[in-house]
Amino acid sequence: MLAQARRGELPGMVQTGATFADAVAEYMRWLRDDRQRKPSTLRDYESIIRAHLLPAFGEQRLEDLATDQIEAWSGRLAAGGIGNRTRLKILTVLHGVMGRAKRVWRLPRNPVSDVEKPTQRRTTEIAVFSPEEIHALVRNAASEQDAAIYLTAAFTGLRRGELVALRWRNVDFPRRHIRVTASYTERALSTPKSGRARSVPIAPPVAEALARLNQGVEHATDDDLVFPGAAGCYLDASALYRRYKASLKRAGLRSLRFHDLRHTFGTQVIGNPDVSILQLKEWMGHADIATTMKYLHFAPRAGDADLIAEAFASRLGAPSTGAEAGGAAR
Repeated sequence: MLAQARRGELPGMVQTGATFADAVAEYMRWLRDDRQRKPSTLRDYESIIRAHLLPAFGEQRLEDLATDQIEAWSGRLAAGGIGNRTRLKILTVLHGVMGRAKRVWRLPRNPVSDVEKPTQRRTTEIAVFSPEEIHALVRNAASEQDAAIYLTAAFTGLRRGELVALRWRNVDFPRRHIRVTASYTERALSTPKSGRARSVPIAPPVAEALARLNQGVEHATDDDLVFPGAAGCYLDASALYRRYKASLKRAGLRSLRFHDLRHTFGTQVIGNPDVSILQLKEWMGHADIATTMKYLHFAPRAGDADLIAEAFASRLGAPSTGAEAGGAAR
């Protein structure tokens, strides 16, 4: 207790006059105004706060929130059937709220920092389409536009929001690349997920599909959307997904996610020995190389087995034939 008192951590030493609900309001303001987080991110945080954090801690004084209390609450979440991945996300938001509160209200410490985090099983499995499956999906699309969307997603790795936000001025046919500058998700236009623009090469099948699409539109301008919805507005994501699922069913394909078209691009491209991991990182718009590394186990090289054989041969000598071994024994 004396040590806590010296550090200013003894209960009752800090009087903030604020509740957890006050801290939540400040945290969301900070994310929105100062950090300028995307609307989709803010909605995710608001959902977690409304469903889990405010019911548990809303009226509690900030200085009274303790580590053991949070750990007990986290245990109740687990007992109620909430998985480790979701619990970890909830605790991450709670840590952010209290971290901001610590700075604003001069709390001595963040009580979430010492909470034992739930373990999360990591998996490297990625569901992808084969090239034959991609062509089957395209053939069974409901329209030429949908066919072009599926093909572009699989051959460029663009995210669904980036496809919806794509305009003709971003498609450079002479230089054979697409400039990804925006994303449209949750009815809001923002930057791509990485926060910066990028260029992605256009393979010939994609260029042909987009050219046919462009020629089929009368008086198309550079500002027009490549894949418009009704009346030229942004394409409705839920309607696109429903048509995508119907195309999968017509083609007799597995029920993979639309996002798996992007994974298909990553796994197919990484198998090309002339493409570096850094190139793939830039094309896919990953913020760090660790995200791109998950595709490496899809990149077996034809000569790897021979390299291993040579490595062992150089250390152990060439293996003897049966006749040589018999002669040595005699």
